[in-house]
Amino acid sequence: MNEDIFDVLIYLFENYMDSEIDIIPDTNMLQTELKAAGFNSGNISKAFEWLDTLALHEEPTFKSSKNFRIFCAEEIQKLDMECRNFILFLQGMDILTPISRELVIDRAMAIENKHISIEELKWITLIVLLSQPDEELAIAHMENIIYQEAPAFLN
Repeated sequence: MNEDIFDVLIYLFENYMDSEIDIIPDTNMLQTELKAAGFNSGNISKAFEWLDTLALHEEPTFKSSKNFRIFCAEEIQKLDMECRNFILFLQGMDILTPISRELVIDRAMAIENKHISIEELKWITLIVLLSQPDEELAIAHMENIIYQEAPAFLN
């Protein structure tokens, strides 16, 4: 996944996911709109695949809500220390649950980039939260973090 796919995801977020829309257009209509907006077909397809995989993701089960996360070598390579600390910060602030944390990591790892930037991780996190039921407060916190563009996790 590259910048263009993030642009597709952000476009979809800003135009459809972040508002109270009564009628959501079908996939063909969205693809036509995205092409008209200047996105190429390959990036549009990859963005839809990414979202479809998120929607179909099975919920992991945890024996305890107080679990500890150790990142594997591939995750450490793709998610630098700033990204890993950000994920742990969000969980410590109850913005992410253990389940949503794992979804964020899974979706970040599904991206074709060698490395994920902190800005990309913020958008991934917001989109994951939007896919989860009953996460309005967490979504509001995440939107504040993204739109303030301040390193809120350092405070």
